[in-house]
Amino acid sequence: MFNQLLFARLLQEGGTGMYFILIAFLLSLFFVIMAFVKRNKNKDDAKKMISLANESSIIALVIGCLCSMLGIINLFDMVEALGDVEPSIFSASLKVSLLTITFGLFSIALARVGILIYKWTQPES
Repeated sequence: MFNQLLFARLLQEGGTGMYFILIAFLLSLFFVIMAFVKRNKNKDDAKKMISLANESSIIALVIGCLCSMLGIINLFDMVEALGDVEPSIFSASLKVSLLTITFGLFSIALARVGILIYKWTQPES
């Protein structure tokens, strides 16, 4: 229940960039799983899947950084337009802009753990 609420909060408050991060995150998990499935059948395909998982997890992080920077720029535009801003409004806007980078970091961390486990369980050639 808590995880569903957290996940819904991330997607609702983080903006449209969160959906792109989610897609890259799901792709990286898919590629890691496919690497485990293909590691005994075709090692070249498994290596390709690990490489794709690596790239898609980096894309999730980069999109998170980009959306976070855009959120902070929008925050400062709001402060400039309003002049004197309440600290609660400023901190709420800053929190929302940091959700994307947090989800991007979470995405790359989980994908990297999957890649690490794959490489650790891979027999020496």
